[in-house]
Amino acid sequence: MTLPPPGALLRGALAAALVLALGWFVGGQAMLGRIDPALLLPLWPLPLAALAWTARRASRTERRAAFGVAIALTLIGQALLAVWLAGAFPWLQLVLSAVGGSVMAVGADCMVQAARPRGIFRVLLIAAAILGWFAAAHGLLEIAYRAPAPRAVPVTMMTSLPLRWSGGDLAAMLAEGARDDPALDRIARGGPLRLVDSLADHPLARGDALLLAHPPALAPRDLVAIDAFVRGGGRAVILADALSGWPPRHPLGDPRNPPVTSLLTPLLDHWGITLAAAPNAETRPIAVDVGGARLRLFSAGRFTQVPPACVRIAGGHLLHCRIGQGEAWLVGDADMLFAPLWQPQPRWAAHLRHADTMEWLDARLRGADARGWLRPLWIGAAAD
Repeated sequence: MTLPPPGALLRGALAAALVLALGWFVGGQAMLGRIDPALLLPLWPLPLAALAWTARRASRTERRAAFGVAIALTLIGQALLAVWLAGAFPWLQLVLSAVGGSVMAVGADCMVQAARPRGIFRVLLIAAAILGWFAAAHGLLEIAYRAPAPRAVPVTMMTSLPLRWSGGDLAAMLAEGARDDPALDRIARGGPLRLVDSLADHPLARGDALLLAHPPALAPRDLVAIDAFVRGGGRAVILADALSGWPPRHPLGDPRNPPVTSLLTPLLDHWGITLAAAPNAETRPIAVDVGGARLRLFSAGRFTQVPPACVRIAGGHLLHCRIGQGEAWLVGDADMLFAPLWQPQPRWAAHLRHADTMEWLDARLRGADARGWLRPLWIGAAAD
C-alpha cells in the first residue's frame, strides 16, 4: 500500500481539522448539543475550496490524495466523536456526509483548475457555488430530519399557561395582532386542537387525546372526568409543574398568572402518585432522554411515590402509567413547552432544533412515533 505524499497528508489533515472545527463551533454541534455528522454537509465547501486552491499546482494524483485524506479523516473523527459523546455509530449520516464531501471535492477541484473564468470572475463563481451549496444542503437536511405527519387525532387541552393570544396586553394585541404561542401553533399543526376550561362541560370523544399542561385548580367533576377518560381507554399527557418558571404576563400575585406549583395533587393522590418539590437552586435547563428523544426541562419535579402500574423514567422526572384500560404520560415540568427550550435557531431551520419536545408530544398524543430518515444524535444521550 502506497502512502499519500507528505504534502497531500498535511493539506488533507488541515482541511479535516477545519471541517471538524466548523462543525463544532459554527455548524451547531456545540450550540445544539448534537454530534450529527450530517451537520457537516453545508460546511464542506469552504475547507475543500481552500484545499483545492492551496493544491492547485500539485499533480492530479496528489490533489486526489489530499481530498481523500481530508474526507477520510473528517469521517473518522466524526465517527469517533459520535461513539464517544452519543454512544451511537451514525452510518447513514456518515455516508451522506461522505457523498457530499466527495461531490464538493470534485466540484472545487474542477472550478480551481478550470482555465476560465479568470481573476475576480472565478472568485465570484466559487463564492456563488459555496452559497448555493450551503442553501441546498440545509434544504436537504430539512427534508431528511422531518418526520412524517402524525395522524390527525383530535387533542383536547386544558392549561393555565399563557399560550393563547400571547401578544401581551390588549394594546399590544391591537397594535401587532393577537397571536398564539409557538407551542400552541406547533401542537395545532398536528391535528385538531381545542382548548377548554372544563372537561365535564366539554367531554372527550372516544379516540381523542388529552393534554393537561399545568392546568388551574379543577373542580371535582373535572377530576372525575379525567380519571374516567383515562380508565376507559383514553390517552393523556399530563404536565404537572412542581415549580413553574413560565414568565408571568401579569404582575406577581395576579391570579391570572399560572399557579406557581401544580394543582393536580387530588388526581395524583387518587392514582397513588406523589410529585416532589423542584430544586430551588436550579438556574439552567436540564436535558433528559426518553426513548431516544431529548427533552429540556426547567425546575422539574420528580415523582417519588408511584404505583406498580407506573414506570419511572429519567430519574423520576417522567412517568408512564397504565391506568385502567388507558395510559398516561406524566412530566414533572410544564416549562418544557416554553419556546426557547425547544425552538430551532434560526426558526426557519426545523432540523436545527434544541430538543425533540414537540415530536415527543406528537408521538404520545397522536400515537405516531415515526421518525425522519435522520435523527439527532444528542450528546450525552443514555438509555432509559
